[in-house]
Amino acid sequence: MSSTNKQSLDFEKPLLDLEKQLDDLVQSSASSDLDFTDEIRAIEKKIEHTKRQVYSDLSPWQKVQLSRHPNRPYSPDLIKRIFSEFHELHGDRLFRDDNALIGGPATLDGMPVMVIAQQKGRNTQENLKRNFGCPNPEGYRKALRLMKMAARFDLPIISIIDTPGAYPGIGAEERHVAEAIAVNLREMADFEVPIIALVIGEGGSGGALGVAVADRVLILENAYYSVISPEGCAAILWKDRAFASNAAEALKLDANELLKLGIIDKVLPEPAGGAHRDWDTTAQTIKASLISELKELQKMAPGSFSEHRYNKFRKMGKFTV
Repeated sequence: MSSTNKQSLDFEKPLLDLEKQLDDLVQSSASSDLDFTDEIRAIEKKIEHTKRQVYSDLSPWQKVQLSRHPNRPYSPDLIKRIFSEFHELHGDRLFRDDNALIGGPATLDGMPVMVIAQQKGRNTQENLKRNFGCPNPEGYRKALRLMKMAARFDLPIISIIDTPGAYPGIGAEERHVAEAIAVNLREMADFEVPIIALVIGEGGSGGALGVAVADRVLILENAYYSVISPEGCAAILWKDRAFASNAAEALKLDANELLKLGIIDKVLPEPAGGAHRDWDTTAQTIKASLISELKELQKMAPGSFSEHRYNKFRKMGKFTV
């Protein structure tokens, strides 16, 4: 992905303006006999300085905005950069295929694994096909079918999370989306194969948790993982979605806060300016971490994964009496 993408968030606009100036200078230099070397170097230095200023102290709400950036790499973009021999499998064998959730066997650095991933779309047509990344119950049942296959063949499971939440429509309720998620929570807790969950963008509510009961939960630096979206929280507590930034602060949903609370196990750094500016570097970081975590998990004694997962999730949260 080019670092000079044309879509930006409000707080990124100063940087985008400088990058446009740089592009214009480079083009002018190429199409004329004038030497703009000094000017180009000056703007490049200013871009690096501005980049550090813009991204060094982002608020939780700004990180939520980055997690939804239109140019952020989605699951298929990362799958093709991290895994080889990925073969997508379809259908839950009960109702239909759900395009908001993809999955199938793949190879990670020579190791066979099962990949499950939530998928958004980049334009209206894709979003309608992918249901805006909001899985229906059949998506969770497809994921469970693939995870059971992985357990049968002793394959580690890699779950990639990027969803605002499970689809809340009437059809999803009629087909028991809450039950489908609940069954996944129960079954994932009991699988005796390594499970790694990775939040790459949005990790919304039970829609994310339905494929995230894992031995290791990783998250990209500018992704979020929360019981509810900031807008949903604002609508309930403030009666106004305009208070989403306040809600994002209160929810403690950004990566570093989640690490402090013990909800996730590791924060993966993004390239300067965010994952949307450099897909390849983002994929390399993720791949190295997945390989490292998987090798550590494979050292665990056979039959100990369910107990490890139980203890991991029991430790979350603080209670007072």
